[in-house]
Amino acid sequence: MGGSHTDVIENAYHEYADMLYRIALTYMHNREDAEDAVHDAFVTYIEKAPRFSDDTHERAWMVRVTINKCLDAKRRHKMRQYTPLEDVDVQSTAAVGDELPSELSDALGRLPDKLRIVTILHYFEGFSVREVAAMTSTTASAVKMRLSRAREMLKEALGGEAI
Repeated sequence: MGGSHTDVIENAYHEYADMLYRIALTYMHNREDAEDAVHDAFVTYIEKAPRFSDDTHERAWMVRVTINKCLDAKRRHKMRQYTPLEDVDVQSTAAVGDELPSELSDALGRLPDKLRIVTILHYFEGFSVREVAAMTSTTASAVKMRLSRAREMLKEALGGEAI
């Protein structure tokens, strides 16, 4: 890829920022913290200036770094919980809220974090089970189990409708 370091960063930002924001939002549950996590992920990208064998590797690295930034922020701010999870407006904070029917968006928002993130990454962001496993530091079988549990919970939440 020819071009300056600034071009590479701009291209990465345009390619990944929206996806990373949606993923961060599933962890952070509010726009400001999600934006901060994505910002921190891009700071790491700029500081480390990693080289990737292909776009898939770069995309997976960006997702993993973003997830790590979210987890770090959640640990740092554990005492600073502004809003109980029950009071969060799921429609405005769901990872793909505007693109989904509100019932599905609400049901996704009620899934436990571990189930919600694998569901978003696999079904809405298009990552394979193996890629999701690498990004979430778990095994492919654990991802499959989480996806299965998430589907069951969503089916139940939606009144038995297949998803």
